[in-house]
Amino acid sequence: MKLGKERLAVYLILPFLLGALLLVASVGEYFVSREAGTLCLVITVIYYGVAVFLFLYHKSNILRDYTDFALDFNKVQRKLLEELQVPYALLNSEGSVIWNNEQFREVSKRSHRGYSIRELVPDVKAFSLPKQAGDERNYRAVIGDRQYRLFMEMIDTPELNEDLEAQKIFDSKGKKIDSLVAVFLFDETEIRLLKQENYDNRQICGLLYIDNYDEVLEAVDEVKRSLLTALVDQKINKYMQTINALIKKIEKDKYFFVFQNRYLPELTGKKFPILEEVRSVNLGTAESVITVSIGLGVNAPSYAAGYEYARAAIDLALGRGGDQAVVKDGDNITYFGGKSESVEKSTRVKARVKAHALREMMEARDVVFIMGHANIDVDAFGACIGVYRIAKHLGKKAHIVINEVGSSVRPLISQFFNSNEYEEDMFISNLKAQELARPEEDLLVIVDVNRPSITECPELVDLMHDIIVLDHHRLTTDSIENAQLSYVEPYASSACELVAEVLQYIGNGLKLRPLEAEAMYSGIMIDTNNFLTKTGVRTFEAAAFLRRNGADITRIRKAFRMDMNEYLEKAKAIAGTEIFLDSFALAICDAEGVESPTVLGAQVANDLMEINGIRASFVFTPFKDKIYVSARSVDEVNVQVIMEKLGGGGHMTVAGAQFTDIDAQEAVRRVKAVLNAMKRGGEL
Repeated sequence: MKLGKERLAVYLILPFLLGALLLVASVGEYFVSREAGTLCLVITVIYYGVAVFLFLYHKSNILRDYTDFALDFNKVQRKLLEELQVPYALLNSEGSVIWNNEQFREVSKRSHRGYSIRELVPDVKAFSLPKQAGDERNYRAVIGDRQYRLFMEMIDTPELNEDLEAQKIFDSKGKKIDSLVAVFLFDETEIRLLKQENYDNRQICGLLYIDNYDEVLEAVDEVKRSLLTALVDQKINKYMQTINALIKKIEKDKYFFVFQNRYLPELTGKKFPILEEVRSVNLGTAESVITVSIGLGVNAPSYAAGYEYARAAIDLALGRGGDQAVVKDGDNITYFGGKSESVEKSTRVKARVKAHALREMMEARDVVFIMGHANIDVDAFGACIGVYRIAKHLGKKAHIVINEVGSSVRPLISQFFNSNEYEEDMFISNLKAQELARPEEDLLVIVDVNRPSITECPELVDLMHDIIVLDHHRLTTDSIENAQLSYVEPYASSACELVAEVLQYIGNGLKLRPLEAEAMYSGIMIDTNNFLTKTGVRTFEAAAFLRRNGADITRIRKAFRMDMNEYLEKAKAIAGTEIFLDSFALAICDAEGVESPTVLGAQVANDLMEINGIRASFVFTPFKDKIYVSARSVDEVNVQVIMEKLGGGGHMTVAGAQFTDIDAQEAVRRVKAVLNAMKRGGEL
């Protein structure tokens, strides 16, 4: 509006400007010719007189016509805004509606003004208005049965200020409004429904594996085998029909299926009931119980990528012990199930295959680096010793990477230091390992851990090209991905058990020395709590192999006796135990003056499980600015799932986690919160 006024003023004053030029010309001509200059001056005066007369005579008519045009144009603008098919409104700085068009009134079901825009869209969280000119906001809102995109923009111009001043618009505090917020409601109901329909119709690839097919068939009578497989097939196919899935049996114990994305919330919401349904199929004996694992690939960019997602998910499910479903959505992985203990495999075919592959890789390398997890324990140490013996048997240079040695490992490692049969550089620090390592020529073997972040030297994992992983912990989302050989078996009692089996298939008369056999036997003994937990037939077979190689049980028992201070701290922690939810034991083990507090905390957790009625125990041990949690159970509670919710992991009956930047009381509170949440969700 202001720009239009300036243009009109220029148009009206233009004749006077031209007259001024004519006057200058007349004066100049007067100096050339008096008569001509006088004539031009007379003409200029007449021109000015006519111009003034016309300006004064037509001024009122011009202004009246201009005013009429402005009014008509304003009416057109208002009419266009009023009849605009997009709901439109103006708000003051407090968010109150001061003007809206017909479409906005129909959507809001309000014919009056002055109400807050927040009353119209109460479901929008973190709602805020634009704060300065040009600032924009976009929100999604549901009004009635329609879905809208709420677009807001601050309007702040001098013309608007003049109009507001003329209309005398004030806010609730009596302050004159100097800006407005324009609001548009764009109906996106149809496009959102189409997007949802497209999303629901996406195809999800899935793999279903029977975990213990061969073991179960061997355990039942031959005449019942066909009945058992038929019952399992019936359960699986009937369940797939409920989600309209296309399923194809690709092997005797493997299925491939495809279903629509619309059924995924139902599966995850019910936590894949097919796991329980298949487990319920048995022929009256514990040996005939079948479990399955499921892997799903979700939101993949292509069908091929979806299948790869499903394969990665099923590998995770099997690596975590089976009897569970894993959903892989890009980098996000969700676990369901995993409530039953891993089933021990009766065949050693896999151990033999892995042993041959490990031998071939070692023979092709010059130097072998071996390491376990940080704060190495007896099981990791014993497994390192077993791999060291394989490397030396094959004539390779080998180093075990260890930084700090706790009291639990010191009795074993001191014997190697005091023996003349071992090289001085058998044990090296992580800094020395990084200095000596040649990524292209050397080999790295990791035992008793599959997460690179908690290994003894994470930098070495990133440095080396060829990596072997031997572990008995369940796989997690951040497991080592670039391993050329991975032997992860959650059914095994310990890493020493796995290595003992591999040792038996290396060949060429490999034999352990007594010190090495005792180190590995100690690892099995500690991880099984003196053969009380997670023991199977293959556990005792591994122990027998180590005994044949010279392991002395009496010497091992003497090496792991507890001193008086440790015993008193252990008793103090048990005495202060809190029973939570009537079945969970929680204790804080301060372990003052104890050299290996985490080991003592694990022992306290084991002892608490001897109390009748305790389903799981959690012991919190402060050590080096961290809180270490040792979790134990027998068979009723999967402590691995609980610890995973807190950033840890482990096994169904033996697990742990670490906290930083909090004290023990806060760690206890967090564990209680997880237990409460799982109990409300029916997971406990």
